[in-house]
Amino acid sequence: MRGRAVIGKPLALFLMSAFSTVVFMSGCSTRGSNESAVQKAVSSASSRTTGFMSVSAARAAAFAARSSSARSAAFAKSTSAAAKKASKIKYLAGEDPEFATQCGWPVKFPPPLPGSILPKKRIVAYYGNPLSKKMGALGEYPKDEMLRRLKAETAKWQAADPAVPVQPALHLIAVVAQGTPGKAGKYRMVIPDAIINQVYGWAKEAHAILFIDIQTGHDDIRALLPRFEWILKNPDVHLGMDPEFNLGASGKVPGTKIGTYDARDVNFASAYLAGLVKKYSLPPKVLIVHRFTKKGVTNCRSILLHPEVQIVMNMDGWGAPWLKRDTYKAYIVSDPVQFTGFKLFYHNDTKKGEALLTPKEVLRLNPRPLYIQYQ
Repeated sequence: MRGRAVIGKPLALFLMSAFSTVVFMSGCSTRGSNESAVQKAVSSASSRTTGFMSVSAARAAAFAARSSSARSAAFAKSTSAAAKKASKIKYLAGEDPEFATQCGWPVKFPPPLPGSILPKKRIVAYYGNPLSKKMGALGEYPKDEMLRRLKAETAKWQAADPAVPVQPALHLIAVVAQGTPGKAGKYRMVIPDAIINQVYGWAKEAHAILFIDIQTGHDDIRALLPRFEWILKNPDVHLGMDPEFNLGASGKVPGTKIGTYDARDVNFASAYLAGLVKKYSLPPKVLIVHRFTKKGVTNCRSILLHPEVQIVMNMDGWGAPWLKRDTYKAYIVSDPVQFTGFKLFYHNDTKKGEALLTPKEVLRLNPRPLYIQYQ
């Protein structure tokens, strides 16, 4: 687990360092080296001085050939120097634009519909639940202080990338995985509608959007998602789904094993949201899918894209900066879907003395994340 606590009973922590040996996806094929664009020098003057060409003309042709050859050689030298200089750029994991291109970025997807948030804006969200101080920033601080802190973070991101407006968000865990089966026997707890409405009111106060995040436990996303149509039918409410806590198939207790979703599950959620957009004449929905392991989301290449839904694969692992970059490269860049996100943990990322990654550092990643989540 990534440093979250379950309401009523804490779960064991899963250290992200267990996944420090990253496996790069086979989808990133190796490309051939670039050929030089330098043109060959003009053919020698001797081939032009035969026949009726005068000595003077031959000299002129020879001079032209030598001049052209010199220019070509100079151009080749400068091009080689530029290429050599470019090859000396040292990218940290997840930053190399050539690697991103090899993996398939930027992804081709349907043109954004009117009202789409991405890619014109960057979403900066506070994650958590108001019933627990240990699940994230949303519940760690009193409401007014939490909103002030969120505003300060959005200002940092706006300053770091002025060209992309920042959209603040509250990311509420509306279904929380549990360490015990509970009355339903599903190892999850659905947060009361009154709490959800309360957080929705906070979002409106901050001119923020709201995300409803679902941790299924032993339940099924197909059974839980329709439960939230009442709130998702609003134009400023979106969805998050967390593979880590989808453990029905394995039968394991949340917190003892890391769960998984398949592309089929993501496609169900995406199609459901697309249906809501059409049913209620809404702007496109944003779907956040958390991921920090290879098996977190299987068959990514089979995820379908709908014009009504914008899918973000969110790097959800915690640890040292180098490990977070490695994870972003291995499981987000290497498996292109549509857009990318990056999660920052105020406590777990810094617990061993490491500094929290800054907006400027995160923006060096390629592709640049358009969803930023703070826990």
